[in-house]
Parts: sequence; C-alpha cells; structure tokens
Amino acid sequence: MNSPAEHELMVTAVDTTELPTLSDLTLPQPVRTAWRRIPWAKIGLFGLSLFLFILAITLMKEGARDLAPLVRSRFAVTNAANSLGFGWLFAYVIMSGSPVAASALAFFQAGVLDKLGAFTMITGSRLGASFIVLFIGFIYVLRGRSRSNSLSMGLLSLSVTGTTYLAALLIGYTLLRIGTLDQLQMHSGLLLTSVTELIFDPVAAFLTGFLPNWTLFLIGLGIIMVSFNLFDRCLPQMTLKESQLGRMSRLVYRPWVMFLLGGAITMVSMSVSVSLSVLIPLSHRGFVRRENVIPYIMGANITTFIDTLLAAVLLNNPQAFTIVLVEMISITIVSVLLLLTIFRRYERAMLNFVAWVTADNRHLALFMVVILVVPFVLMLL
Repeated sequence: MNSPAEHELMVTAVDTTELPTLSDLTLPQPVRTAWRRIPWAKIGLFGLSLFLFILAITLMKEGARDLAPLVRSRFAVTNAANSLGFGWLFAYVIMSGSPVAASALAFFQAGVLDKLGAFTMITGSRLGASFIVLFIGFIYVLRGRSRSNSLSMGLLSLSVTGTTYLAALLIGYTLLRIGTLDQLQMHSGLLLTSVTELIFDPVAAFLTGFLPNWTLFLIGLGIIMVSFNLFDRCLPQMTLKESQLGRMSRLVYRPWVMFLLGGAITMVSMSVSVSLSVLIPLSHRGFVRRENVIPYIMGANITTFIDTLLAAVLLNNPQAFTIVLVEMISITIVSVLLLLTIFRRYERAMLNFVAWVTADNRHLALFMVVILVVPFVLMLL
C-alpha cells in the first residue's frame, strides 16, 4: 500500500501531464496558423539583403578615394557632361542603375565628383537602366514574339525616361545652384550612421589589411548587386485572377492611377527595372496597352531613388542627401506638369516615336546606334 506522500506524488504527476501546454494557453488556433504562414524565409532574405546593402555602401565609400585618379584621367570624368555619359555607360555594363547611383554618391563623398557631377551621373544611371527593359524585349523577340509588342515597352521606357530626365536636369541644376533644398535633411541619419560604423567599419578595416583600398569599391559594387538580387527574391509573388484583372482594366485608363501605381510598386521593389519589366508579359497578355504605361513609367522614375536616398543617409553626407532629394523633386515637377498640362499631346508624341522606330529595321538600327553612341560622345566633351 502506498504511503500518503507517494500517493500525492502520483496524483501530481498525472495532473501535470493533463495540463495544457504554454502555446495552448497563450496562442489560439488562428494565431498559431497565422504564425506558421509568415514567410520567415523571405523575411530572412530581406534582412540579409539590407545587411549586404549597408556593407556594400561602406566598402564603396572606402574604396572610391583611391579610384579618383582613374576616374578623372582614364575615363576623363571632369565635367557634368562626362559624368552623365559615364553613369549611362556604367549602367549599360552592369545592367542596373541603382548600383551606379550609389557609386556616384561614393565618388562624391571621396571628392572625385562635385555636386553637379554626382547629380548628372545619377541621371545617367537612370537612362542606362531603362535599356534593361528594352533588352528583355529583345529576348521576347528571339522567342518568336511580336517585335512591336515586345520592344514597345522598352522603347517607351527609354523615351519617357530620356525626355523627362533631360528636362529635369535644368530644374535640378537650378535647385542645386540656389541651394533651396539644402536645409531639408533626414535627422536620424547620424544615429543610423553611428550604428553602421560600429558594425561595418571593422569589416572594411579587416579587408584593407590585405587588399588594396581601390578593390573595396569593386567588392562593394559586387555585393550591392547581390543585395538587390536577394531583395527581388524576397518580394511576394503576385497572382492576378480574371476578376481582379477586370477591375484593374478599368483603372489603367486613368493616368493618375497608373502614375501612383508605378510609384508604389517601384517603392516596394526599390528597382525600376523590376517594376517596368513586369509590363512586358502583361502587355503580351493584353492586360495593359502602351498608352496606359506612360504615367506608370513616370511614377516609377520618381520612387526608384528610395534606395539611393538610403545610401546618402548611410554616407552621413548632407550634400549627398540633397543631391538625391533634388533628383526626386525635379523629376516629380516635370512629371506632374506633364500630367496636368499637355499629357495627351506628350502621350501621342511618345507613341508615334515608338511606332516609327518599330516600323522599319533601319529605324530600329538607327535608334540603337544613337543610344549607344550618345553616352560615348558625352564622355568626350
């Protein structure tokens, strides 16, 4: 026969096994289900891409100083026209505009470029980035798709970006000269920079222990391209049902809706190449028409600077922040004025130009030669 103490222990043991777990007490079934649905892998990718982005900016900043003689002499980047062409060609080579824009800020931080030179190099990076959409269109042509439909989005992207950014150059130049926006700064930049310096400066110091300083810029450039690639992978996959497309088709005819949509999608993806490349398959499936995407491109060209603005904050350079802010405001002024005043005439002009280019192989060849030669000519001025 068991003693009273033993009996008490047995009862306690049985009662403990019947108690609900802590998760049962604190997390209802809907909460646990929602917890399991959280895309932890994508969140981890986002954290890794952000870590690599900050590391890349730190390395590029350190390595840009030693590249000054090369940029000034070998590439002859000595004025605003040179830097415009340099940024344009640089974006062609690496097939991306955002790393080139970050490079322009790193060169400005190192004293390689002045304010206007950094401004025009960033503008050139956006012109070169638009070529990527045209390149994707060529891939569709090689796969047997219609040349007109496949190339139209890329041609529109280049045409709209070229006309609006070149007009914005004049506004941006004026804003930089009079210093209207110099007082607008992101005040949290000092705290953010102090944290990043504590974490990432030791990495740069470690690498400089056995590598030449100039190689840090190239390493940072490679890392920042990887970071953007990882960020693209962590974006959610959007699927559109027929009912959703029916509602969207009524919205795409409104220029302001498409303008805001282009800005919003590019702000989330932080890549104008991603947001504009989405238009090519949608156009092939008949979901959007060429005339509907012009305001979309205009909106995307504004918010594509979000990552460059973050790079300016990480550099802790008020003038670098002002340069990017001027880029955003100047292109916003041009886009809004077009939408409010002569948008329909501008739309017809862009569509007529694209139709002319795609109507004949000679026209297309001439256009390709021009967009390849112009940045080289700018480098020689």
